[in-house]
Amino acid sequence: MSKLDRYLSRELAQSTFAALVVLLIVSLGGVFADVLSDIARGRVPAKLMLAQLGLQVINYLPLILPLGLMLGLMMGFGRLYRDSEMPVLTSVGIGPRRLLRPLALVVAPMLLVIGACSLWLGPWARDYSQQMIEAGQRSLLVSGLEAGRFVEFPGGSGVIYVNAMSDDGSKLGRVFVYRQDEDRMDVTTALSGALSIDGTERFLRLDEGFRVEGPLDAGLDYRLMRYASNELRLPAAEARADGDDPELQPTWALLGDARPQARAELHYRLAPVLLTLAFALLAVPLARSPPRQARYGRMMTGFLAYVLGMNFMMLGKDWVGEGRIPVALGLWWLVLPLLGFAAWMYFTDGRVVAPKWKRAK
Repeated sequence: MSKLDRYLSRELAQSTFAALVVLLIVSLGGVFADVLSDIARGRVPAKLMLAQLGLQVINYLPLILPLGLMLGLMMGFGRLYRDSEMPVLTSVGIGPRRLLRPLALVVAPMLLVIGACSLWLGPWARDYSQQMIEAGQRSLLVSGLEAGRFVEFPGGSGVIYVNAMSDDGSKLGRVFVYRQDEDRMDVTTALSGALSIDGTERFLRLDEGFRVEGPLDAGLDYRLMRYASNELRLPAAEARADGDDPELQPTWALLGDARPQARAELHYRLAPVLLTLAFALLAVPLARSPPRQARYGRMMTGFLAYVLGMNFMMLGKDWVGEGRIPVALGLWWLVLPLLGFAAWMYFTDGRVVAPKWKRAK
C-alpha cells in the first residue's frame, strides 16, 4: 500500500468514525425513548430494558451506518478541498479512478458490517427480542416484581406487594394490591397468587383473600367481599408476532418464499448495501468545494439524498408487499438508477470539457 493510500484512508476513516459516533449517540437517545415508552405502557418488562436497547440498536444499524459513512466521507474529502490538497493531487494526475483504492479501504468494511446487520443480525435481533419479551411477560420476576418491596404498576395506576415468591417468579405468597381508577380505589389481599396469560391479556390469579372497593374521597359507598379465587387484569402483554412473519424469518428462508411480503422483505434487506455504495460514491463529488466555501455547505444536499433514498426504500417495501409494484421489479427501480447515477457522478467528477474551438481542430 502506498503512502498516499494510507494517508487518504486514514483521513477518511477518522472522519467517518467521528460521524458515526455522533449519529449513534443521537440515535441511541431515540431508541432509548421508544424502549422506555414500551416499558411505561407495560408492553416490555423493565428488567429487559438494556437487552432490548441493544437489540433495537442492532436492528437500526443498517439505517444509521449509511448516513454516517456518507457524512464522514464528505467531511474527509471536504477538508482535503479546503486545505487545497485535492487540487494538488488532481494536478499530478490523481483522479477518481486512483481514489478508488483508498475509498474502498474505508467503504468495503462498512459494506460488510451493513450487510451482516441487514441480512443476519437484524432479523435475529427482532426475533430474539420478541422471544425475550414473551418469556419475560410470563414471569413476574422478570417483570420487575420482587418479594418484600412495593412495586408500582405501569402508568402509576397502583402498587403491588408480595411477601414471598417462587424462584421462577410464577408463584406468589401473601399478596397486597392497591389500584385506583378515576374516583374509585380497590384494595385486594390474598394468601397466594399466580400469573396467567390469555393471548395478549395478563391476569394475576389470587386465592383465599379479601377485596375492598370504595371512593377515593369522602363517602360510604364501600363494598367488602371475601373470595376463594379472584383474577386481576394486568397491562396487556406484547402480542407475539406470527411465526410466518417475514420480518422475523432468516434471510435464507425468504429466498424460497414466493409471497409478496417475503419478496419485499428480502429486497428491503438487500437494498441498504447497494444504497450505501451509491451514497459513498456520491460523497466524493458532493464534497468538492472551493477553499473559501462554507465548511458544511453541501452536507445538507447529501443528507437530503439519504433521506429521499431511505424513505423511497421503505415506501417501496410497502408497495411491493401490497402488490402495487410487481414482485419481479422489487426495489431494483430505486437502487440500480441511484447506483448508476452515483457512479456517473463519481467518474465524471472534476472532468474539464475542452472549449469548442479546440475540439474543432
